[in-house]
Amino acid sequence: MSGAKETPRQKMIGMMYLVLTALLALNVSKEILNAFVIVEAGLNTTNSNFDGKNGVLYDKFKKQLNDNKTKTLPWYTKAMDVKKRSDELCKLVDDIRSELYLKVQKLPSKEVSDTFKLKNLDSKDNYDIPTHYLLGETPEEPKADAKAIELKEAIIKFKQEILKNPTGLTPEQAKKYEQEKSNIKLGLNTDDVYSSNDEKVVHWEYNNFDHTTMAADMCIFSGIKNDIKNAESDVVGALLKGVNSEDFSFDAVEAKVVAPTSYIMAGEEYTADIFVSAHSSTQDPEVLIGRVDSTEKKKLKIIGTGEKVNVVAGVGKYTVRTGAEGLQNYDGLINVKGPDGAIKAYPFHGEYMVAKPSMAVSPTKMNVFYIGVPNPVDISVAGAAPSDVVATLTGAQGAVKSLGQGHYEVNVSGGTECDINVSIKQKNTSKSMGKQHFRVKKVPSPNASFAGVTGDGAVSAAELASAGGVIPKLDDFVFDLKFPVVSWNMSMNINGLWMDAAGNGPGITADQRNMLLKAKKGGRVIIESVYVMAPEGKRKITGCVLKVK
Repeated sequence: MSGAKETPRQKMIGMMYLVLTALLALNVSKEILNAFVIVEAGLNTTNSNFDGKNGVLYDKFKKQLNDNKTKTLPWYTKAMDVKKRSDELCKLVDDIRSELYLKVQKLPSKEVSDTFKLKNLDSKDNYDIPTHYLLGETPEEPKADAKAIELKEAIIKFKQEILKNPTGLTPEQAKKYEQEKSNIKLGLNTDDVYSSNDEKVVHWEYNNFDHTTMAADMCIFSGIKNDIKNAESDVVGALLKGVNSEDFSFDAVEAKVVAPTSYIMAGEEYTADIFVSAHSSTQDPEVLIGRVDSTEKKKLKIIGTGEKVNVVAGVGKYTVRTGAEGLQNYDGLINVKGPDGAIKAYPFHGEYMVAKPSMAVSPTKMNVFYIGVPNPVDISVAGAAPSDVVATLTGAQGAVKSLGQGHYEVNVSGGTECDINVSIKQKNTSKSMGKQHFRVKKVPSPNASFAGVTGDGAVSAAELASAGGVIPKLDDFVFDLKFPVVSWNMSMNINGLWMDAAGNGPGITADQRNMLLKAKKGGRVIIESVYVMAPEGKRKITGCVLKVK
């Protein structure tokens, strides 16, 4: 069997052990072993950070499940299985570490705990008990029930199970997920390796645990948990991308009718957009208005000739002048040509209410008012001059400002809902025309972006080196708002030690720049604790995680 190269973590532990052995041979104080305490603490911090990142992924999955259970369930079920297997493998590592801790510390209790810390261990330099416990009496050829072999087999099974595709995928989904999985590098290598100390190929168990001190073993266990949680993060992230992948198929298409308003005045035009939820950019569908003959469910058709609707970029533009008051209904079909050339019809139904002229209040950008920004609103009363219309705000802190010609600005500073009250001036009095209810919300938070990455993403060392700092990004919002960065924090694992550096303002500091220069392939840069100045004051926003490629 050919041996694989030693991992960076194995090389690090091996070098530390060689240095330790040499120092002990020189009768150096055992306090030098406390250096391993720092390594273990850094690895444990990294594990905690992975727990936080993975928690964000699972929260996103739950939101997707609430939004679309049918589409998300296969991916969510697999993600929960990956989490369960990750938790079980981490528990096995904790149990082995705790049992070994009790043996080395010579504690009578049989209780196992994942809270045992290296800094509290007296015999950090003991290697006889760990070697015997993990490998048995013959380290080079341990028995099948040796703890190190149990751990290795559990790691191998974990990697095999989490990489299996979710059940219930379509062939196209499975193909796309296989492509996504090809980018995942799980780590957790358990192959035989060439040992420079022994000058031969040795098995994973022997290479990691033969005559290693308890201090080194504790760090190895923390490192293994680090790799487990990293693998969990990468696989769950790939599953989440699977939910969001484009998987258009004609049997999932529904016809849609979207109108700017369904309540209009007599004599005005009713306008609606009629379309399928996805369309070809090279071929428009055919949209027909008329009574639908559904006698044959697989062959729907319009009774008579029907009214053909003009189609622009896949959207039918339906316009009709209204006359009679009351509820008006219409039906029709959208005919779509599939990849095989066959025509498939999708029925739709639309309705609108025609009413007598009355007061109208319509927001020009949204159906809510946002705190701290000027919300534009058009207010008009049929038969009344704009100068005679009076609008006031109740139910929330704020005011309505007239800009002239029926245009207004609503400014709110607090509350959760409000009413716009409209009246018209009449000689010596005024007449109420009604009110319109609105919700009041804070403007949404932007997401922190660093080196072009928002959320999670991969970057090259060159991109990191040229990064200028944190940029808040708020996409698809009706207002063009700026969110000045107040402060933020950068965290990295450098040579096994978790380090962080804070920054004030958006720009990167010298300390942070020096940290980025030490970033290695496969390492992660965490941007967190990002505070910006929002319209209502200082606010914390979501950071991002970058993986060096």
